[in-house]
Amino acid sequence: MTSLLRRLGVETGYLLLSFPLAVASFTLLVTGLSLSAGLLVTLLGFPVLLATLYIARGLAAVERSRLGWVTGVPVTRARYRSRSGSGLRAWFRRLGDRQMWLDLLHGLLKFPIATFSFTVAVTWWSSGLFGIVWPFLGRTLDRHQDPGSKDLSQLLGFDTYTHRSLFYVGLGLFCLLTLPLVIRGLTALQVALGRGLLANSRVAALQERVEALTASREAAAQAEATSLRRLERDLHDGPQQQLTRIAMDLGMVQRKFDTDPEAARALLDEALDQTRETIGEVRALSRGIAPPILVDRGLSAALAAVAARATVQVDLDVRLQDGERLPSLVENTAYFVVAEALTNVAKHADATTCAVVVRRDNGNIRIEINDNGRGGAHVSKGHGLAGLDERVAGLGGSFTISSPASGPTELVAVVPCA
Repeated sequence: MTSLLRRLGVETGYLLLSFPLAVASFTLLVTGLSLSAGLLVTLLGFPVLLATLYIARGLAAVERSRLGWVTGVPVTRARYRSRSGSGLRAWFRRLGDRQMWLDLLHGLLKFPIATFSFTVAVTWWSSGLFGIVWPFLGRTLDRHQDPGSKDLSQLLGFDTYTHRSLFYVGLGLFCLLTLPLVIRGLTALQVALGRGLLANSRVAALQERVEALTASREAAAQAEATSLRRLERDLHDGPQQQLTRIAMDLGMVQRKFDTDPEAARALLDEALDQTRETIGEVRALSRGIAPPILVDRGLSAALAAVAARATVQVDLDVRLQDGERLPSLVENTAYFVVAEALTNVAKHADATTCAVVVRRDNGNIRIEINDNGRGGAHVSKGHGLAGLDERVAGLGGSFTISSPASGPTELVAVVPCA
């Protein structure tokens, strides 16, 4: 009973407060819209319209708080378009924000609904309380009533004081007994309007998904651009320089072949050694893109080859079925994460051992890499770990790293398989 009365009081307070807020909202928004429409020819209407939308956004924030208060359930946070760019153009971009227009629509539609709810709520409360106390106040009211006037009971044909008292008491009991249902229905009407326009969880979820996909696409593009720049730099600094040197040596061999065969033979041997080194560097670079063993034999075999080449002891645990193949993007990403992480361990961690675990986790591939190095690793723009973060984010995955200054370092990457 106590909870019912408390609920009734909360919902009644919500309905009574809705009316003055709705009047203020309607007045401000209609005034702003009218003023902006009249000033559009002077271009001043756009700032006024934008200010009106921001007023609607502020009023909507108040209503979301009230919705959470009356329902006891936090309202889904609204998703507004970010103000990208600078200058007036960036502010005018806000005019295309769908949620701000929904806030404006709510401020306009709330006025008639709040007025109706306020009227019915006050009428029901007044009728219930007045009907219960009428037998005690009826004679006093009759003495102050004009002789020619009649109240509701008299108009319905109840002439005696007893019959009138029974009528009002019955009316009061009916209103009080149905009051919780009426107040609950009026509250549900306003809550439905608010949740439909201000807290549409489906729209918010779609907007969040779109933003997540946009971020993933940007991260994938950034990772691809970084990889291409890195590959271009490595090719320019390594194989390209060596091939140029080989071409020059072969040119000298050709010129000295007839005049100085011994010198030509020495230059030819040197060019052959450089050719072998260049082939090795090209193979090393190709491993960072898609090594043949990954394409031919799958992730398990490719990671075994990476672990075998590592300069630290690697405990590799790949928990995939024999011969199981993953989507090519997933395999390439998982391979790149492990290969780059082991490279960082060898260069920067001063570690002696490293454990790598690759397993399925609820439809994802989870990669855990732990080393006993000195720690202090972090994701910094332009470094290898930042490239891993971007590559994993490009597939909609997550990348986390825990590396206190004293070590050890734990890296976890989760890559969706779908």
